[in-house]
Amino acid sequence: MGPNLLASASLAAATTLAAAAGTTPAAAPAGDVSCPWRITSVHVLAELTGDDSPRAQELREALVGVGANEPGFVPTQCLDSSAGENPGGGQSGDQDDSSGEPDSDQDTGQDGDAGSGQNNSGGQNNSGGQDSQGQSGGQGATASEAFDWGEPSKVDDFENGLEGWSLYDGPGHAGNGTRSPDAASVQDGILTINGSGDGTTAGMAWGDGQQYGRWEGRVRAPKGSPSYNALLLLWPTEENFPVGGEIDFMEIMDESREKVELFLHYGADNSQVHGEVEADATQWNNWAVEWTPQGVTAFLNGEQWWKTTDTSILPPGPMHLCIQLDWFPQGDSETGQMQVDWVKQWSLGENAESSTDSQASEGSTDSDSSTTITDEVNNGDRDGGSEGESDGG
Repeated sequence: MGPNLLASASLAAATTLAAAAGTTPAAAPAGDVSCPWRITSVHVLAELTGDDSPRAQELREALVGVGANEPGFVPTQCLDSSAGENPGGGQSGDQDDSSGEPDSDQDTGQDGDAGSGQNNSGGQNNSGGQDSQGQSGGQGATASEAFDWGEPSKVDDFENGLEGWSLYDGPGHAGNGTRSPDAASVQDGILTINGSGDGTTAGMAWGDGQQYGRWEGRVRAPKGSPSYNALLLLWPTEENFPVGGEIDFMEIMDESREKVELFLHYGADNSQVHGEVEADATQWNNWAVEWTPQGVTAFLNGEQWWKTTDTSILPPGPMHLCIQLDWFPQGDSETGQMQVDWVKQWSLGENAESSTDSQASEGSTDSDSSTTITDEVNNGDRDGGSEGESDGG
């Protein structure tokens, strides 16, 4: 299919999907492959996994009808950041954040032990304060320094705006709300994603997927709407969720921002294992994940807090980093926000070993550790639920 026909098909599918979702689609740019809409469509289809409601079925049929479930629906150039341009269509230069500044607390918090191999560490660990503009007050403790990971293969400190990122553009998480590139902005080297009261928010993908690796990012999420979750995650480059897996190594879903979740998805039935750590997520923290042939390890401010050594649940293919502020409507009209100071990526070979020799976290290979928690919390049970099906990225 040529570029013009491809764009026309994308626009037709977007219109069908938008009609089902009750939203207005952004027009597919003429003469290109409409990367933002294609990436968004694949994510929305994945997020509908397990939802059998009439609305979800209508959305699913529209997406399958245009081929969003087929291999190659997202062309490789949509995830190619080597050209020095933003294939996602977002702003590539610094721009003012017109949606308001976050809280400007200057308290640097208390250093604590984020745990070592524990599923619930209880350590509150803030790695540095911020100035009155919400900027990071320093790099803080990092896993990359603590474990001598060396020079990263990729770094983005957002000094060049959103260059190199593919921004989602279309229906929001599971078809709720809207993904808009305009909801992401960069000012003074800080990425800000704002979520409006009607569910207009942003998500973005960093290309160059790889099999195994390390990723680390410095993030904060001011208190806001209970409808908003802030995430750093690894998503399958082949866009074949759930078989391709997913690693949500930072999912801030607690409305008080006092604890943070981890979900590792695996298998055709979208099984998951889960971890949870206490942290003041309104402050700057450094979140890292290490994926080796031996397992997956998560770090907070240079300290291991979760680990699995079950190789049967590891992703089967290359993954890439995504940053998302997801909207789970709770009937409120409050806003949400997350900020990112920098992200880094390290490549690893098939012979790479884990940075730590500790045992796996309790429950990290137990199916009972996470079969209902995300859905229960995101669908209104914010005070309870110990198990859950996660959000699908």
